[in-house]
Amino acid sequence: MTRSTLTSLLAVAALLLACAQPPRTTIDTQARLSAALHAKPIVLLGEVHDNAAQHALRAQALRQLLESGARPALLMEQFDRERQPDLDRALARPGVTPDDVLAAATPTDPAMQGWEWRFYKPYIALAIAYRLPIVAANVSRTDTRRVLKDGLPSLGFDANLPADIEATQARAIVDGHCGMIDTAQAGRMVGAQVARDQFMARAVEANAARGAVLIAGNGHVRRDIGVPRWLSETMRARSVSIGLLEPGDPNASAFDVAFTTAAQSRPDPCEAMRAPPKR
Repeated sequence: MTRSTLTSLLAVAALLLACAQPPRTTIDTQARLSAALHAKPIVLLGEVHDNAAQHALRAQALRQLLESGARPALLMEQFDRERQPDLDRALARPGVTPDDVLAAATPTDPAMQGWEWRFYKPYIALAIAYRLPIVAANVSRTDTRRVLKDGLPSLGFDANLPADIEATQARAIVDGHCGMIDTAQAGRMVGAQVARDQFMARAVEANAARGAVLIAGNGHVRRDIGVPRWLSETMRARSVSIGLLEPGDPNASAFDVAFTTAAQSRPDPCEAMRAPPKR
């Protein structure tokens, strides 16, 4: 990569970071988050998926980590594991842009994408600029449907779930569905969440030698029930779990470090769930 190309890529990353910058980011929070990313070579970095302020904080902290000389693998929940070859081919192309990566490694059907990609382009731009591998860290909907039907062993995952993980995950699923499903139904859905956590843990272990930053929802990076529970003892000791929460979240103690930001303005998701079906 020539110096002019690197300068151009860093300019793109800076522009994307500036566009994502929230209006009330505090210097103190940014500094503490940056310090947390420097604390351990394996960073499990949580998020509320649609919170713009959190994304801006995290992308800036990641840039500061890279500017310090770190070159971790970037593991992203937003890409399904089947898209790894597409990611690798896209990143190997000269002059690749974040839009090129997304075009190559995301579903063509907008209804299946499910992510607000504008929030994730700054991370991809930084990965391109600093030549970081991007690792597809999610289990696809197709795979999770198979887990729900045939169980975790059908895809080579561990079905031996500790009771506390099973119970806490089920409660989280009930809450996530606004109480519209019962505990028994939620219990049958736990396997899908656990499959994702186990696969993310495997991806962390596979990339730990160079360091790793996992970009994922807060539920995945919780130390009590998420990815850390499926890491080896050695890897747990080398990792830091960072939660990015909104006010009122009761789970701050489930992370090594937790930051609370302003809540993102959004419609009440439970209202749509409770609405009677249209005829």
